[in-house]
Amino acid sequence: MEDTAISKAARLGKITHLLYRNPRGLTTQEMARHCGVTTRTVQRDLKDLEAAGIPIWGEEKDGRHGIIKGYYLPPIHFNLEEAGALYLAARLLARYSDEHTPIIVNALAKLAGAMPEAIAVHILNTVRSLVYRPENQSFARVLEVIALGWATGRKVQIWHRAAGSDRVHNYLFSPYFLEPSSVGYATYAIGYSSWFEAVHTFKLERILEAQLTDETFEAPDGFDGAELLHNAWGVMYGPPGEEIEVALRFSPEATRRVKESVWHPSQKLTDCDDGGCVLRVWVAHALEMKPFIRGWGPDCLVLAPEGLRQEIGEEMRRAAEGYLED
Repeated sequence: MEDTAISKAARLGKITHLLYRNPRGLTTQEMARHCGVTTRTVQRDLKDLEAAGIPIWGEEKDGRHGIIKGYYLPPIHFNLEEAGALYLAARLLARYSDEHTPIIVNALAKLAGAMPEAIAVHILNTVRSLVYRPENQSFARVLEVIALGWATGRKVQIWHRAAGSDRVHNYLFSPYFLEPSSVGYATYAIGYSSWFEAVHTFKLERILEAQLTDETFEAPDGFDGAELLHNAWGVMYGPPGEEIEVALRFSPEATRRVKESVWHPSQKLTDCDDGGCVLRVWVAHALEMKPFIRGWGPDCLVLAPEGLRQEIGEEMRRAAEGYLED
């Protein structure tokens, strides 16, 4: 029984590899010949692969089968240093995921299977911690469809509800880029939207439903998601050259911690006579910086822009009033 299981596992791996290496697909007869089994066995194997989550397509006309282009990745081998780097990435992903998302859980479980045991055990512990978080099936479905559209270059029909309205709008969306954000533990998709007739950003948590279409798209030549977000504090980007200067003065007690990190590519640090420092950054929108500023409490003072200084000052005043009421 064990030999049969091992033989089947090896065969499934071989079929997967064959389909990945033949983007135009193979017939069941061709796969059976490569694996030394009957076509009926291959047909059962294809159903097992689909049940395991591998996206198999089939053509009735010529009996060919294949793997959706761009969706499946072949096996990858890592050295110890690379494995350690991926472990850190896995931990960050888990820290900034506030829900049980099966896609993330499955990805981390597969990553653990490829790691040395000393690292794998910690990734599996991370997976267990995610399983006990509340599950959001709607978000998981949306993420799966958006990611598939992104990987295969297919447009997605989405039903989106904005933050300040209960109305639901329908858009035909071409996903160019996905970006996670630690602010609000959210995930964003950036791409061309039919309604806006321009590149637009959607928060995946606000998409109620997503359906993959057969209509294909190509991202504009030279599109670079990372470069697009270069002047964003999080995901709110803007035209180069129109950035806002934000200046923050930190107390001497917080200065060492401030200097330990690079908070933004544009940052400049200036020492103050009292041992504090001033951090200056140039960003497209200052709104996303408010949680960062609030997190420092009285150790951070906004110097500029004036509007942001007044907003944070008013929030601090109201917070103090709440504490003093008792």
